[in-house]
Amino acid sequence: MTDARLRRGRGSLAFSFFVQGVAFALLVTRIPAVQDQYGISDGLLPAFLAAVPVLAGAGSVLTEKLVHRVAPSVVLRWAQPVVMLALLGAGAGDELWQAALALGVFGLFVGALDASMNMLGVSLQHAYGRSIMLGFHATYSLGGIAGASLAWAGAHWHLSLFVSYLPVVCLLLPAVLVGSRWYVDGAPAEKAAEGGAGGVSFRLLLPLCLVMAFAYIGDSTVSNWSAKYLQDVLGSSEELATVPYNAYMVTTLIGRSVGDLGVRRFGAAAVVRAGAVLAACGFAVVAVAPGAWTGMLGFTLLGLGLCVIVPQTFAAAGRLFPGARSDAAIARLNVFNYVGFLVGSPLVGVIGDAWSYRGAMLVPMALVLVTVVYARSFGSEGDRYGGGHERPRTVDVG
Repeated sequence: MTDARLRRGRGSLAFSFFVQGVAFALLVTRIPAVQDQYGISDGLLPAFLAAVPVLAGAGSVLTEKLVHRVAPSVVLRWAQPVVMLALLGAGAGDELWQAALALGVFGLFVGALDASMNMLGVSLQHAYGRSIMLGFHATYSLGGIAGASLAWAGAHWHLSLFVSYLPVVCLLLPAVLVGSRWYVDGAPAEKAAEGGAGGVSFRLLLPLCLVMAFAYIGDSTVSNWSAKYLQDVLGSSEELATVPYNAYMVTTLIGRSVGDLGVRRFGAAAVVRAGAVLAACGFAVVAVAPGAWTGMLGFTLLGLGLCVIVPQTFAAAGRLFPGARSDAAIARLNVFNYVGFLVGSPLVGVIGDAWSYRGAMLVPMALVLVTVVYARSFGSEGDRYGGGHERPRTVDVG
């Protein structure tokens, strides 16, 4: 496998992460508009929103089975266009069944998309011989910022969902199809030598599954509760309450952009430990903040801390189960992405209503700190990238 082919594969996969970030942000930031367009009641809306991650988990499980027959690049090549068309479909209808169909297709195929993207990312990281996974997730964060900005523009100019989504889909869908020509799968000979897809022990994978779920509980706490917390608990204005999530997204992008350098120098376990401690400190600052600006500082720390955990969890699964088993492990691990997303928001809401929202922030803080205990699952000192262990060239990729 040539260096040029690896570079093209890395660039095309990074673009796929970026497009997924755009598409997901365009959907989740316009949920109120979707509700209004289809006349979805407040009582029915949670069922619609919960169905998306549930179906995404099913899509991830199906992808594990599918990659026994076709390469992950094939799954990604066709799943991503379907996700974008489903997004467009969500903006095009006016009947409740049309919303259910579009969101259902979006959820099912986004699970396949997330799983296959990370499978390719892990195999490319192995081929490069150094940490590059955080860079892929940085482009996802960049896409999320771009998508949220486009959604704001659509809402500001009072554009319909279809009009907002159509130019984005028309521009990005052909680009994704062209870029998919250069996706790079793991070498078949290498996978055969390292073992078949069987033998993924859930007992060994469980610590990483818990870390993944806890990280997404923390992430969903920020996305769902930061604005309400700042306004209702810390007394900020409505305008200022929109700032924490934007700050969180920006610091997530910054942290992921430089995180691979930290992994190469200090090792994945050390970076994940530091990220977990920093995220816990962020939740602690939010919980005790006397005012809005201190609360925003806490959410900023959260972005810098949480951002490294998810990409390194996927990478750790690839190291723990090398070869063909890596794809199966990543697909199973990806399910806990959606578990955390489903649990996080209602968990904080229930605790906040029953006790206090300040106290509720201590729960994701404690869960994130569990990652420190499980950090050894991210690799021993001898397995780390960097510090003399990083391979200078791609000498083992066939």
